[in-house]
Amino acid sequence: MDKRPNILLILNDDMGFSDIGCYGGEVETPNLDRLAAQGLRFSQFYNTARCSPSRASLLTGLHPHQTGIGILTYDSGPEGYAGNLNQRCATIPEVLKPAGYRSYLSGKWHVSSNLREPTDSWPMQRGFDDFFGTIIGAGSFYDPNTLTRRNENAEHEAREPGFFYTDAINDEAVKFLRRHKAEHPDKPFFQYVAHTAPHWPLHAHPEDIARYKGRFDEGWDRLREERLERLVASGILDAQWKLTGRDPRQPAWTDSENKAWLANCMEVYAAQIDRMDQGIGRILKALEDLDELDDTLVIFLSDNGACAEDIPEGVTVDELVDKLMIARSHTRDGRVVRFGNTPEIAPGPEDTYQSYGQAWANLSNTPFRLYKHWTHEGGISTPLIFHWPQGIAQRGEVRHTPGYLPDIMATIVDVAGVPYPQQLDGRSILPLEGHSLRKAFGADAGERPPMFWEHEGNGAMRDGRWKLVREYPRDWELYDMVADRTETQDLAAQFPDRVAAMKRAYEEWAARCGVLPRDKVVALMRSQGVTKAFWEDE
Repeated sequence: MDKRPNILLILNDDMGFSDIGCYGGEVETPNLDRLAAQGLRFSQFYNTARCSPSRASLLTGLHPHQTGIGILTYDSGPEGYAGNLNQRCATIPEVLKPAGYRSYLSGKWHVSSNLREPTDSWPMQRGFDDFFGTIIGAGSFYDPNTLTRRNENAEHEAREPGFFYTDAINDEAVKFLRRHKAEHPDKPFFQYVAHTAPHWPLHAHPEDIARYKGRFDEGWDRLREERLERLVASGILDAQWKLTGRDPRQPAWTDSENKAWLANCMEVYAAQIDRMDQGIGRILKALEDLDELDDTLVIFLSDNGACAEDIPEGVTVDELVDKLMIARSHTRDGRVVRFGNTPEIAPGPEDTYQSYGQAWANLSNTPFRLYKHWTHEGGISTPLIFHWPQGIAQRGEVRHTPGYLPDIMATIVDVAGVPYPQQLDGRSILPLEGHSLRKAFGADAGERPPMFWEHEGNGAMRDGRWKLVREYPRDWELYDMVADRTETQDLAAQFPDRVAAMKRAYEEWAARCGVLPRDKVVALMRSQGVTKAFWEDE
């Protein structure tokens, strides 16, 4: 075959379904909007509700429990919860390498429990030819912990003037692409750009924050209504789907105190996404300069729904800094970092560590309910953009074909014309769980096999128009996704036979993929000393 297409996979972190401009949001994302206008947007694509599991599923085409990442990168005992990418799976670069692809990663890894010493679950050991980024899942954007270049600690690079992790992720991707063109011009590439933005902490540049001054002063209630109007007008959502109610744990905007500080939190969150999009623009410009953009399949999506966690929540500052390694106690110039979601601390600078809170996460996930961790639509719905001028003739269209993370591997091997292996380097590889979305490039595809999710006892199954979902420890709910994508009318009592049949299918899937009951997982994680806030509700 002719030269295989390049693949640019961009993943961002903890961003809601409707934050970016081309999905109805207020955040200015001209570069992502350009990709959408010249490519395709998918309206019913799903992630896996949490950082590590989503990355594991995305990279392997399997369900996260099959890869060893059942919850996060903590050793929780059984094989599906070991916290390391195991040897029963193959990553995208490992699958593409026999076909001549060179592979590069800039950004967050977060599928290995060993944060300091290279193991067989680190990027360079799982098929990447070069790597710059973090092994851990979160941290300061000014001074990230576990910053690594190839297999060597690179935290000293964050001491260089002007370092900011979002910029570094994008700029390293540009360097990888330019070096690839110079050294391997006849080979296709796989470039994985894994952002930590807009995951907490709320860190952003003053000039980026200033662009959003006053933009969120209307408050979450009115802005949710406006977002839904734009989503319907753009054809992403159906007009019959109702806006879910405001999270009952949050007051109406009109009744809220400290409005200026609350709005500032959302301004900083928006600035984080804005900065990411600026850098994506530099990557696209590099591809244009190298005459590679037209034959590069660009994929953009988020790893889970928006995050409603407060900082700190159920953990001490010492645990954040020393045990979990996701924060610094002091800035690079020696100032004490101030932790906590309090109006006395303005978010953005290096000496702060905050999140934007539940009410704004509810806005980010408009029109859905619940958040990261849960398998209701708010926890697993993500934007998905495909852009490939030489391979996708349609421009600016919306696809309503459902899909989820295992489909990304399936789509990539389909587009690249590369077989998915049964064995790799002498080890057996589990069969691919995903199904290619390539047929949907031209027009919406027909029926697909059922899709399944589980995280921390929250579970779901979607089979055609029907979705069975559970918010642990509550009972199963049933929704008609054609009539009620926003999950406002539980039909479980009306269709008990359907619920029973879907539960059986879900349990068969869970047994096959190594999913454990939540109570057992909780006991195992307690035995490992994992902090309560990361796996158990209040």
